[in-house]
Amino acid sequence: MDAALFALNNPLSKGVVLADEVGLGKTIEAALVLCQLWAERRRRLLVICPAALRKQWAQELTEKFNLPAEVLDARTWNRLRATGVYDPLDRDIISVMSIHFAARMEAQLAAVPWDIVVIDEAHKLRNFHRKNHETGQSLKRSLTGRKKLLLTATPLQNSLMELYGLTSLIDEEIFGDERSFRSLYGSIDGDIQSLRRRLQPFVKRTLRRDVLEYVPYTQRHALTVPFSPSEDELRFYECISAYLQRDFSYGFPSRQKHLVGLILRKLLASSTEAVVATLEAIRVRLQSLLDKQTIDEEWIQQLIDEDDLDDDLLEEAEADLAESGNDQAIDYALVCSELTELDDYLRIARSIREDRKSYALLSAVEQGFARMGTMGAARKTVIFTESRRTQDYLARFLEAHCTRWRL
Repeated sequence: MDAALFALNNPLSKGVVLADEVGLGKTIEAALVLCQLWAERRRRLLVICPAALRKQWAQELTEKFNLPAEVLDARTWNRLRATGVYDPLDRDIISVMSIHFAARMEAQLAAVPWDIVVIDEAHKLRNFHRKNHETGQSLKRSLTGRKKLLLTATPLQNSLMELYGLTSLIDEEIFGDERSFRSLYGSIDGDIQSLRRRLQPFVKRTLRRDVLEYVPYTQRHALTVPFSPSEDELRFYECISAYLQRDFSYGFPSRQKHLVGLILRKLLASSTEAVVATLEAIRVRLQSLLDKQTIDEEWIQQLIDEDDLDDDLLEEAEADLAESGNDQAIDYALVCSELTELDDYLRIARSIREDRKSYALLSAVEQGFARMGTMGAARKTVIFTESRRTQDYLARFLEAHCTRWRL
């Protein structure tokens, strides 16, 4: 409540930064501000956040605060336009969009007189004042003059200039130009006390130690379980790495090479089984080329959706599809050769029934349960994975081994 009142206190300010430490409820604080504005019948409300947090934002605003909210991305935008909604931003609903999508929608955002723009994980824009920061410069142009509420647990990481970048996102006139800020505060003899006083009216930071009186924190203990991959796992990893490093492949469009590389490396780090579905999707594409069939241009998007991968990857896939340009003419002998090569990779992957990391997980769970037993804690475990398919694999693996390990 204190933070929300701070954000609402001065209606003439161009915005504030709520910089509480992690876990103190910046999302809740921002939602309280949105609730107040909604109660005042102000409907031009926008939330900009990393792609992976969009669903969480929309869900929390709807379920915890009874505020209508919707994730707005390229798909939703096109669907709304196709159903007769001329301007998807001109509705009585809080729009939640990713930072990169907001940057791409510069003209549309600039046309709306936003009552407030909430920017979560605002430290991602800490270098926005630099001329070569395309995303930051786009948001600067589209949101000029709009009141902003910046949320970040790390307003300062490596340099005071990052703090300058954040404050400039609110109001470029707070500290003047970059040279003035450097001369006043950037040197060893900089007047830090003066900087703190100038930040006080629009930056509020609460630390965990400030709320220990009424927020009980659980003490955390970290255990690390090392492991080494098997020879087959190493061989498979090296094969995929070599495949990704080649100059050209028919398995995916050249403009999607970086994206496919990110996906495969994420899945390789998750489990061997998780990689198989992606390799099979690439194989289907190769076979379609060989059979001279139509290629599904949205195969990457479907793959990301089906495996429940990071939404940042889906956004990059959408950007790739938006790019123009055709791949070169098809050499069917090379397609056939690549198809045979991919079949070899799949054969290696399917021969790896259980990977070494799964056994390290068993050891970690056993150690964790032993430690929890000494503390009288319940024997419960939450396992986070990169891929939904890894979860399916681990469910089968744990069911097969828990009796043996008495878990």
